[in-house]
This record gives sequence, C-alpha cells and structure tokens, in this order.
Amino acid sequence: MRLTITLAGLALAAQTAAAGAAPPARCLYVSSYHAGYEWNDGIERGLHATLQNHCEIRKFYMDGKRNLGEAFAKAKALEAKQLVETWKPDVIIAADDNVSKFLIMPYYRDAAIPVVFCGLNWTAEPYGYPYRNTTGMIEVGPIDQLLNEVLAVVKNPRRGVFLSADEMTQKKEFAMSRELYKRRGIELTLTAVHTLADWQAGFSAAQENADFIVIGNHAGIKDWD
Repeated sequence: MRLTITLAGLALAAQTAAAGAAPPARCLYVSSYHAGYEWNDGIERGLHATLQNHCEIRKFYMDGKRNLGEAFAKAKALEAKQLVETWKPDVIIAADDNVSKFLIMPYYRDAAIPVVFCGLNWTAEPYGYPYRNTTGMIEVGPIDQLLNEVLAVVKNPRRGVFLSADEMTQKKEFAMSRELYKRRGIELTLTAVHTLADWQAGFSAAQENADFIVIGNHAGIKDWD
C-alpha cells in the first residue's frame, strides 16, 4: 500500500511540476534548399547536436535549388512567414541566401524576433545586414587557392569559363571570382545552365574558347546525371 501511494504521489508531483514549468524554447530552422542537399544536411547535424537539449526544433525548406524561379521563392517565403506567425518561435535560424532575401529582409528586418543567419556567400550587404535583431556569419569560398592552382597548371592563362547551375549562390561565387581573376589579367566568363544537355554543350564549347574551366555547383540542374 505504501509503495502504491508513493508512486501515485510521485506521478502527481511530476504532473504538477510539468504543468507549472515553462514551455521549451522554440527554434525554427528555415533552409533555402531541401532535405538531402549535402551541405545543408551538415548544417542540420550541427544544429541538432548543439540545440537538441535546449529547444524544440522545427524545420521549413524553401527548396530553392530544385526550384529556381523568384515567384516560387516568394511563395515559399510566405508559407514560412505563416509558420512563424502561427508557431511563434523564439528564434529563426536562416540558412543560405534565399531565406535572407525573400523572408527575413522583407518581413523581419528589425523585428522583435531574433534571427541567426548562416551560409551567406561572400557578403551580407545585399540584404542590408546587420539589423538590430540579427547576428550570423558569412561563407567565403577558397577562390584565391583555386586561382593559384590555375596559375600552377595552366601556362599563361588568359580566358576561363565558370560553368555552373543558373542559380543565385553560384552567380555570387562567379562575381567574386571574376574580380580576382581580372586582377591577374584573366577574363573569366559565366556559363550558367538549367539542363544537363546545356552543361555538356557549355563544357564542349569551353574546350575551344577557354584555357581552363572552373566547375561550379551542379545543384539546381534538375536532370543532372
């Protein structure tokens, strides 16, 4: 009888404590891309390892690698905004450029909710950061090191082609690369494509028109094989 009473008392105490405890913090992770995209999957692993015992994590994917149109991005941003308004997270974790451009900048600039951004390529200036409610970090590619490799293996390079999917992150990568190569007297041009056939055509054309090819990210080419 004593054991039964004790267990019942513990259960009641636990229920009372749970009822009076503050709800766990809510962390909303918004990805510019999709689950299964390797780079962002790594971000998620780090996020879970760090925050799993500190807040409830919910995820939203804007799917911007497989759907490159601006209208699609704006529609997904409105879906994410609706989730923010209904779930009311304590912080938004914004991964890569699309989230900052289409969700944070138009709807949560200097808002009450804190925002932590990551994965922005090269600069945060296009989105007007910093805001009073934001902090984060940018991502810088090793283009200096890549240029050194080009100079080591190509004799007197003058023309190069940057071949990639036709999407925003790769265009930022190209723009920064072009300026660096220009300082060394090298013209770098962009071949941005939507299909595997166009990629193959661009690769073939570069054999005749360039001294080297920089292979960018193919994510965003839907029929990539």
